[in-house]
Amino acid sequence: MKIELETHKLEKRLCRQVGQAITEFNMIQAGDRVMVCMSGGKDSYGMLDILLKMKARAPVDFELIAVNLDQKQPGFPAEILPNYLRNLGLPFHIETQDTYSIVKDKIPEGKTMCSLCSRLRRGILYKVARQLRCNKLALGHHRDDMLQTFFLNMFFGGKLKGMPPKLLSDNGEFMVIRPLAHVAETDLTRWAEHRQFPLIPCTLCGSQENLQRKHIGNMLREWQKNYPGRIENMFAALQNVVPSHLMDTQLHDFKNLTITGQPSPDGDTAFDDETFEVASPFSALQGVQVVQL
Repeated sequence: MKIELETHKLEKRLCRQVGQAITEFNMIQAGDRVMVCMSGGKDSYGMLDILLKMKARAPVDFELIAVNLDQKQPGFPAEILPNYLRNLGLPFHIETQDTYSIVKDKIPEGKTMCSLCSRLRRGILYKVARQLRCNKLALGHHRDDMLQTFFLNMFFGGKLKGMPPKLLSDNGEFMVIRPLAHVAETDLTRWAEHRQFPLIPCTLCGSQENLQRKHIGNMLREWQKNYPGRIENMFAALQNVVPSHLMDTQLHDFKNLTITGQPSPDGDTAFDDETFEVASPFSALQGVQVVQL
């Protein structure tokens, strides 16, 4: 009984969070043909599963078309996804392209394959979306993916740049959406176990143990373990940007900032009354208040 209750709560939370993302970022409108990109991992299975539930309840009519790119990885069980999608009664398309051989040929052993693999996949998916007359591409990136991308760009790219929930495709032809933007990876793992999705492991990116993304993911999980709620706070920060208190002259006109003699919401009072509680091992700083200088 307790397990059933927890599962029901999980389903409600997933539907609520996906609905929130769709509404907040205006991801899906009436008449859309949404290409749901299926990798065979827990995230894309979960995304399709929840989108189907949302479609059944939505006040507007839109289409979902599942698409999988068979990259000809050795041992790839090509029958699993078609069988699963056929049983759902959902329109689907399997695109077969040997990107595996290209990536293995071009990338030296031990080097990261993700960049080339991603570029190849993106071009193929755009072509398929055009053929299927889809105007939206739904990707299964979740909240934790978005945070990992933010820290990867900051640590290794020198940019405050993340993974947006909605953006135009590189060629401006399609809208790319991430309906799982508010969803935690742990919830997707639990949902996949409950639904018993026939998961397919990746022998390209998923098999690389030296990826910086994996290290960042481990760092975030350790932070969350030691300081519960930190991931939620960091994700909230991505939605609460204050350009006047950063250093990007393209976002805020520092050069032409002048004294007005009038109170300003962008002034240094923005720092008043901000108390940051810091847990051990920095307990000596606990309760320290950032004050106006």
